[in-house]
Amino acid sequence: MSTVAAVHRSASHRFSKQPQASIRLLQGLGVEGDAHLGVTVRHRSRVAQDPTQPNLRQVHLIHAELFDELRAKGFEVAAGQLGENVTTHGIDLLALPRGTRLHVGDAAVIELTGLRNPCAQLDAFLPGLMSALVGRDAQGGLVRKAGVMGIVSIGGEVKAGDAVRVEHPPLPHRRLERV
Repeated sequence: MSTVAAVHRSASHRFSKQPQASIRLLQGLGVEGDAHLGVTVRHRSRVAQDPTQPNLRQVHLIHAELFDELRAKGFEVAAGQLGENVTTHGIDLLALPRGTRLHVGDAAVIELTGLRNPCAQLDAFLPGLMSALVGRDAQGGLVRKAGVMGIVSIGGEVKAGDAVRVEHPPLPHRRLERV
């Protein structure tokens, strides 16, 4: 069974987010009380480019299995430290197609919009972490492992232990690209 392992938020633009007992997802906006809440983009570098862009990064999700992979490479990283709002367990988030809907808990639905692009802040947090969060696939293509981004389709409360059900979009599937 796929579940929520932990939830986090931060009211300010900080690299890591603080653990919470629960978070409330607000339809079309994101995580209540989080710095990235809003209809238009809140990520500072994207605001500088065009503050009217739609916010496709309302919720950041990372699979807990990534922390095991990083630990094996010598990096001690805990849930929330990479800035995610929702840490999942039992879902290969990176393999899901764009438009996948994650039904979380009793009501909330998050629609995946794309991949988080690893940035230099990772190396400021832990030297060498950025290179550990990128790789190459069998064809030599870049693989971004820093999690996925989504928008809130249906709001609701989310907490650790909540079930997560994956609903794939109609065919043809489109792979996640960076947003």
